[in-house]
Amino acid sequence: MSAVRPLRRGLHLLGSRSISQSAPVGVNGSLALAPRQFASPREARRALRLPAAGRPVLSPAAAATITVPVNAGVRYASSEAPSGPLRKTQLYDLHVAKGAKMVPFAGFSMPLQYSDLSHVESHKWTREKASLFDVSHMVQHQLSGPGALELLMKVTPSSLDKLTNNSSTLSCLLEPGTGGIIDDTVITRRSEDSFYFVTNAGRRDEDLAFLSAEINAYKATHGPESLVWEILEDRALIALQGPQAAAALQPLIHGTGTDPAADLSTLYFGNCRSLYLTLPDGSRTPHPLLISRTGYTGEDGFEISIPTAGAASLPDQVTELLLSNPDQVRLAGLAARDSLRLEAGMCLYGHDISTAVTPPTAALGWVVGKDRRDLGSATGAGSFNGAETILPQLASPGKTLTQRRVGFTVEKGSPAREGAVIVALNDESRTPIGVVTSGLPSPSLGGVNIAMGYIQQGMHKKGTEVGVLVRNKLRKATVASMPWIESKFYRPKA
Repeated sequence: MSAVRPLRRGLHLLGSRSISQSAPVGVNGSLALAPRQFASPREARRALRLPAAGRPVLSPAAAATITVPVNAGVRYASSEAPSGPLRKTQLYDLHVAKGAKMVPFAGFSMPLQYSDLSHVESHKWTREKASLFDVSHMVQHQLSGPGALELLMKVTPSSLDKLTNNSSTLSCLLEPGTGGIIDDTVITRRSEDSFYFVTNAGRRDEDLAFLSAEINAYKATHGPESLVWEILEDRALIALQGPQAAAALQPLIHGTGTDPAADLSTLYFGNCRSLYLTLPDGSRTPHPLLISRTGYTGEDGFEISIPTAGAASLPDQVTELLLSNPDQVRLAGLAARDSLRLEAGMCLYGHDISTAVTPPTAALGWVVGKDRRDLGSATGAGSFNGAETILPQLASPGKTLTQRRVGFTVEKGSPAREGAVIVALNDESRTPIGVVTSGLPSPSLGGVNIAMGYIQQGMHKKGTEVGVLVRNKLRKATVASMPWIESKFYRPKA
């Protein structure tokens, strides 16, 4: 498996996450406002005050076979907010000045949308031009030292040893034993023993506790100098997404036209470079920016990590540079981020994935490296957390999995929202066979109702017709391939 292939079918982050638990109903960095389009800010406020999650939707018997993530409140593109005072990203004041509607998300005050574009307009702008998202709420990590690779290959199932320098892969942090997904993450190998990775804001406490325990255990065996772990609190993170993203960014790269490394046409999906931007006065930025060709929308684009040490205004300067041509780049918020990621078939943590499901159950089995699938090495040295559970599932899914994550198209009318129960189409008893975890009318498909969720093993094949209960009315849905919108990641030409 190539170093960048894992990112093709999923991701990021890349957005943030929420506290989740195993429940009768039930994964990454975008917004899923309940998941619905709001006709007005008033409707958005009403939804925020009246969370829909937490209601029982499946019987105990059904819950025994259909166990998926549950969210404790309004969903955003990546997860729920921890309790306590809301934090602000480095770009908070800029959002307010630009007319953003700010909402609580993953413990932060984050922009839902902006006054210049509606949710649907912002979504379409991203698909046609380029949008800039603030994702600074996400947690940026650096892990280095002689034990960094070994530690990360224990807590994730990916073949990180096959990554070349400055290349990335989507992966999952896994629970020992169960193989449940603690969080999804994008991991970048910066050098032989140095890694940069990003996790979800809504899972911050859980992730840090998990990583601390794993790192401390490793150090106890291999010595305190074996690992150095840093949380990069001084960095902002923005995502420039859309077909015009490269055209907007290229002229700003310092050295364009003279330095081959400044040429973004040779920076492919799943790879990164440290580059400077040119400021309006002709000087370069005080720090290089880590520019990764990746994203959470299915479009070509970049995530840009911005250091602020000694340069607190740098995130604002970079953002204003990227917004200098409003006919090309506009700001976008959580609402567009959620509908974009759903069309791209990407999971939102706490909704589509959680510790209640393993990668194979969540249709993420491809994150497991092909060279890590030997059943004989499921335990012992070199294995990864949960291998004894996950590897048999990959080897014999029909015998070991009780449910699968799939996509659905739902007939015209009210969309199937999170928590909607799935039943056999002709079953008058309406015995649950699955549940919707994300759903909304697709802006790119003219309002066609799309959804993803979990369904019983055997009912997961493309084209299978099922029923979904929407407002207690039976609606026809069809199991569909994901993504609904073809990904446009920038790759080398064959």
